[in-house]
Amino acid sequence: MARLNLLEETRYEKLPVSVYGSQQEASLAVAARIAKLIRDKQSRGEKAVLGLATGVTPIGVYNELVRLHKEEGLSFQNVITFNLDEYYPMKPDAAQSYVTFMYENLFSHVDIDKANVHIPDGTLDKDDVVAFCLNYERQIEELGGLDLQILGIGRTGHIGFNEPGSAPNSGTRLVTLDDLTRSDAARDFGGKANVPTKAITMGIGTIFKAREIILMAWSKKKAPIIKKAVEGEMSGEVPATYLQLSDHVEFVLDEAAASELTRFDTPWLVKDCSWED
Repeated sequence: MARLNLLEETRYEKLPVSVYGSQQEASLAVAARIAKLIRDKQSRGEKAVLGLATGVTPIGVYNELVRLHKEEGLSFQNVITFNLDEYYPMKPDAAQSYVTFMYENLFSHVDIDKANVHIPDGTLDKDDVVAFCLNYERQIEELGGLDLQILGIGRTGHIGFNEPGSAPNSGTRLVTLDDLTRSDAARDFGGKANVPTKAITMGIGTIFKAREIILMAWSKKKAPIIKKAVEGEMSGEVPATYLQLSDHVEFVLDEAAASELTRFDTPWLVKDCSWED
C-alpha cells in the first residue's frame, strides 16, 4: 500500500526524485554511490568513467570522496573523468577556472592519474575549438561512454552550460552564456563585466548517453527551477526538462530545493491531509 501512496504522491513528477533532510545527507548518499561504482569496476578490472560538475553543489560530494580516499582507502587509480564545461576563454591557472576548482576540491587530494583527467580547454584558438569538441566526444565514446554523470542545475534550467534554446541531441560545443548565468557568476569574477560571455560545454545529447545521471540541487533558491524541471512541460526554454526523456536519471534534492514540488507545496492535491486551524 505504501508504494501505491508514493505513486499517488509523486504523480506530478515526471522523473524520479529523492529528497534528503539536508544537503550534507544528500551529498554523502551520492558520494557513496560513486564510491560503490568505482569499487565495483575495480573488482572487475575495469575503468570507471565519470562525468563531473563544478559549482557549489557538488563540493560536499567531492569532500566525502576525498575522505573516503584518505580514511577508507578508496582508490581513484581506475577512474577516468570528463568535466562538463569550462569558461572560454579561460587560463587553467586562473582562480575562476574549472581546472583550478577540480584540483582544489578533488584531484589534488586523491590518487587519480592526471592523464585520466579531461576538462575542456579554455585556452584554445577559436579555430581549434570545433576539432577539440569532436575529439572530446570521441574520447568518451571510445571508453564506452560515461558510467555516471553528475549534474547541478542553473537558475535558467541549464545543465552543463546548455542554456535555454539548446537542442536535446546537442554535442560538445562552444556556447554563449545566458545573461542570468553571467549575473550568477559575477561574484566569482569581481563583477559581471569580467565574466566570460562564452563556454565550452558537453551537450545535452552527450549527457544523455551516460548510463546513470544524478542531478543535485540544494537550497530554496533552486526550488522554482526544480519544480519546472520535474513537473513542467518539456521545453527548450528549460533544458533540464529534457532529462524527463531519460530512463537513467535521478534528481537528488534537499528539502529546501524540493519545497515547491506539489507533494510538499500543496500536499492536499496528492494525499489526504489532517487539517489544522
